Amino acid sequence: MKDILAEIVAHKQVEVAARKQVRSIAELEQAPAFKRTPLSLSSFLKDPAKTGIIAEFKRRSPSKGLINGNVTVQEVTTAYTRYGASGLSVLTDEKYFGGSADDLQQARSFNNIPILRKDFMIDEYQIIEAKAIGADVILLIAECLSAAEVARLAQFANNLGLEVLMEVHGESQLEKATQHVQMVGVNNRDLTTFKVNFNRSCELAPKIPADKCKVAESGISDPAAIATLKQAGFQGFLIGEHFMRQENPARAFEQFVADVKAAEKVS
Repeated sequence: MKDILAEIVAHKQVEVAARKQVRSIAELEQAPAFKRTPLSLSSFLKDPAKTGIIAEFKRRSPSKGLINGNVTVQEVTTAYTRYGASGLSVLTDEKYFGGSADDLQQARSFNNIPILRKDFMIDEYQIIEAKAIGADVILLIAECLSAAEVARLAQFANNLGLEVLMEVHGESQLEKATQHVQMVGVNNRDLTTFKVNFNRSCELAPKIPADKCKVAESGISDPAAIATLKQAGFQGFLIGEHFMRQENPARAFEQFVADVKAAEKVS
């Protein structure tokens, strides 16, 4: 099967080079959001009063095509916040996921919880851009970055006050987690084939460095799975497609949270 991740990264290099010509770093640094103090997602994930869920706004994906084209950023993200999301994840990749910087800026204007810029980060310019549009956290995908690149980009992000979620797909990638990485996410979806293996999170959990906040990503659709993942040591749960593919993502999230709470009372 074609390596989708390699294709996306190659396109991202061209895209970022083009954006640098349109908007300078100096201009980004003048954006009002650049001056705000970012929120700490790792702290929100550890807050027992919240769900630990990082709820995602995603219109489409390379593997599924259009997921939901009928809902607005405002109605979905404000419901996520209202019903206890610990953070928001907003796709800003346009070509493959149908997202935009404007989606994140809208989410920021309506919500006061941490926001992850979900994109394929390969350049410091994107990190400056992330802060300028109101993000609090960036994603670094270990699969497409060398250890040196992760270290450089993570430190750069921290210097701007942003936290870093480093996403891994296998044990060998854990060694890329530096002191500037606050959270390690285990993606249950193989980014080259887009198939899901839910057991991956539980297998890798004990091997994630103890000082990192643990986040399980992708393939989580059963409220009972949250309890299992918590027992494995996870504090964060990145969920997007499950809510977004419902006709009413806001109501789906509300029901999911209610079911999680009910399952925890039983256990």
